[in-house]
Amino acid sequence: MKYQTPTALAALITLVAAEVPQEHSHEKYLVAVNQLLAQDNPFNIQDAVFGLLGNAAAAAGAGDVKNLDCLHQVTADSAFSAAKAAGDVDGQASALVFRALERNTGSVGLKSVLCDEAATNPEIAALSQHQDPASDGAAEENKAITLELARQLALIGADPLLALESGTFEPGDVNDATGAGNTCDDLDDPEGCIFTKGLLVEDATPEEIEAAVSEVTGGAGGNTGNAGNGTASNSTGVASQFRFRARRSARSVKLTGISDKLRRGPGNAGNSGVAAGTNDNSSSNDGNLSDNSDENVNDQNASSGASNRPFEVNGATFQNAGAALQRSCAVQHNACANAANSGSADISVADCDAQEDDCLAAASLRKLRRSSGFNTGAGRMRIATRAVKSRQAGDLDFGQCQDPSIQFVEGLDGRKEASFGPAGDFNHGSALNINIVSSFICGQLQSRCKANEAAVSACEQGQADAQGLDGADAADAFNSALGV
Repeated sequence: MKYQTPTALAALITLVAAEVPQEHSHEKYLVAVNQLLAQDNPFNIQDAVFGLLGNAAAAAGAGDVKNLDCLHQVTADSAFSAAKAAGDVDGQASALVFRALERNTGSVGLKSVLCDEAATNPEIAALSQHQDPASDGAAEENKAITLELARQLALIGADPLLALESGTFEPGDVNDATGAGNTCDDLDDPEGCIFTKGLLVEDATPEEIEAAVSEVTGGAGGNTGNAGNGTASNSTGVASQFRFRARRSARSVKLTGISDKLRRGPGNAGNSGVAAGTNDNSSSNDGNLSDNSDENVNDQNASSGASNRPFEVNGATFQNAGAALQRSCAVQHNACANAANSGSADISVADCDAQEDDCLAAASLRKLRRSSGFNTGAGRMRIATRAVKSRQAGDLDFGQCQDPSIQFVEGLDGRKEASFGPAGDFNHGSALNINIVSSFICGQLQSRCKANEAAVSACEQGQADAQGLDGADAADAFNSALGV
């Protein structure tokens, strides 16, 4: 849904004498914010795009906002409030990223004016917009904005690596009278041309994001305060839909040598007797399009040797076959999609989606697609259809999610060292601090998954149990509390 009213289009025409427009470069976040404004728009703002324009053009769509220097902030603040009222963590994340986007200015190297009013939501108040990368001190300033955005994303239970998507372009030439800079602007690109054209300049490394987030997630309690106050909007899932894409733009993922084939012994399907392979003789998930319904699920006998977690995929172990099979199909899909997006293979992401459907169908599983206005393959939820069974220490109902377990293995997101990351159906980057991942999972269990109180309490207990432990011991302590 795009507001793009005649008033908005007319306002854009006035920009030709200024810096070349770039207000649609991060289009997916404008769309997400507009969808939130459609739920609650107390200032009658006509379109989120006006918040990214200079004041002269912004006046045409500012609604009841009088201080045009603050239109960007008020737009984000209103969207965040709407998402918070709906219990929509993804919507809140989109509003936060939108607040940090660069506003258009009159020339290359000219900074935009900061808002001098206080936002209603402290999460929005903690942020300001990116500045023109050619302006004085922009590199340091924009990096600080990105790191603060990561902290705020982590505090609401969203993936802090999304902060990298708020970045802007390479610096332009301040002496260029055309004002061209190094920008792009495409109203017809639903994701945003800065992403599809590979023009995004990230302000920080994943390790710097992790260090910044650890400053606010050091305690065991996590953050689940945004959950339980409504049902998440189905139309604002853009933030979670692009999580995998955010991580792919931040890190190179090795596509070859990924051995995650799950081996199934014949005759054992009825009692979940799926034995995980040792992976020594399995073919690699190198991103090639193939009929992995036969490759990932076959009739070879092997065993991981762990009786309590007998199923293994790419170094991660699972208690039930459904979660392991789902993970195996997902890893192959991600490798395939990476190859498609990088252009290293003559395939499309749609081909990879179809391949994953075949893989899951062969294992009697299916994808549960998050309802959204976008139908891309990135960041979809993929879980098994089988019902979640009772876990230890009572009936732990994970709601719409199946596997909140954490793994500690080498090679996650291209890391050489071992790190923590979700082993199941939670989309989050890897981290050296387990609390970054566990805080996200516990927050998502309550807000997105709609898990029961016992499951959320068990997750928080797992966070506490993992504190002070290292490596696999920390992951095992967290997983044991949840019975996974």
